Amino acid sequence: MVSNQKKFAAVMLAGFMSLGASSAYAAGDAANGATLFKANICSACHTTVKGGASAIGPNLFGVSGRKAGSVAGYAYSPAMKASGVTWDDDTLAKYLMAPSIIIRGNKMVFAGIKKQSDADDVVAYLATLK
Repeated sequence: MVSNQKKFAAVMLAGFMSLGASSAYAAGDAANGATLFKANICSACHTTVKGGASAIGPNLFGVSGRKAGSVAGYAYSPAMKASGVTWDDDTLAKYLMAPSIIIRGNKMVFAGIKKQSDADDVVAYLATLK
């Protein structure tokens, strides 16, 4: 028979392990992500102002939690519209590292961010845009 302390410890450990799966983004450096957003030329195509117009790419304000291909008035590729993706930390990071592989046929020409930590930082920055 397992003691209540052992049960509690097991539940706590499971909780911490599940946090670890998504903590990379929570631990991402949003300030560095903002710098990388500009340095990786994201800002050449995307705006981040609440209520702002889209540019070459869609406005990314509020992208976290948003369904892909859903900014009104933006002409998305058929691949993006049909992707069924909802942008969360994981899908954003994967997409930022390999956009042409994650959603084949999308029209974003960016090759991708090379370092996972940089992608995590950009995701952390995008999460602040609410």
